[in-house]
Amino acid sequence: MSFSNPPSNPTLVNIGTHSLALYTHGPEPSSSKDPVVLFVSGVACSSLNWGAVVRLLPPSLRSYTYDRAGYTNSELSPLAPTAENIALELSRLIDQAPIPNPLIIVGHSWAGVLINEFIALTENGPHIAGLVLVDANHETWLQVLDPNDANLQAISMGVDAYSAKGIEAEHKMTQEEWDALVSDEATEQFNLQAQKEEDEYAPSFETLRKKELGKRQPLLGDKPVYVIGAMRSRDWSGMYKAGVEKGNGTEEQRSHVREMIRTADKMTESVMKEFLKLSTKAELVLAYQSGHFVQLTQPDMVVDGVKWVLDELQNPLSAQSK
Repeated sequence: MSFSNPPSNPTLVNIGTHSLALYTHGPEPSSSKDPVVLFVSGVACSSLNWGAVVRLLPPSLRSYTYDRAGYTNSELSPLAPTAENIALELSRLIDQAPIPNPLIIVGHSWAGVLINEFIALTENGPHIAGLVLVDANHETWLQVLDPNDANLQAISMGVDAYSAKGIEAEHKMTQEEWDALVSDEATEQFNLQAQKEEDEYAPSFETLRKKELGKRQPLLGDKPVYVIGAMRSRDWSGMYKAGVEKGNGTEEQRSHVREMIRTADKMTESVMKEFLKLSTKAELVLAYQSGHFVQLTQPDMVVDGVKWVLDELQNPLSAQSK
């Protein structure tokens, strides 16, 4: 059994300071040793953006989505939404739910930072069975290509991102899933919490880099890690076109953004390769038909990543280490 979108009545899990909303999809695992999937969203993103992926997972597989503190059905946290605090609250959620099974963590965007903080917090993630990283942020990301670049922001002023990036037209969600996502992200509650996370976004990269986790690679040993890289040029080309049509940006700013678009995909791929160092068993694939939100436009690729991790866990000698 799977759901086209998360159940309307989540389990509210008390993590000591507040409660977080946990949504359960699929049947109870037959054994506490069976891997389960846990989805972690990017910065200022609703947990509902995993709807198509959850629906397309094997029906026998248990998976979980959750609302971070302050979003949708979760209570506000007394802590600021730093990456470290979000990782701490995630660890408490797993303990208190409880979710005893090994975790295949599927993370998008900022979740790349959040998951690394979780690994640092839990001493190399003993509870982690494997990872699927969906165009995730590496700790060096902002040093290479900043999605909050001031010139890009100037061009994008007043542009509807889902429309300009082609996501509204190309997503693979059901109408019910899409309407639920858009409605959730339009609420005042959502936007207040999203701004709090946005404020913590840039500082989180330096905080993570200072931990020097790279010196301890492979952090996950031989646990399977599947990395999906997206085509940022698709997103930024759409935003550029829509912004220019509005008359946004000076010619200097437009020239800067055109250069960002020209180099975005090669630079993104180079950063995605850094994630391969997490494990001796890692795979990189590129989503050529998607911008940043692969889970919306090519959810089958995320499902393929989960299946690859499951296969590697069931047949650990079936593939050569990367």
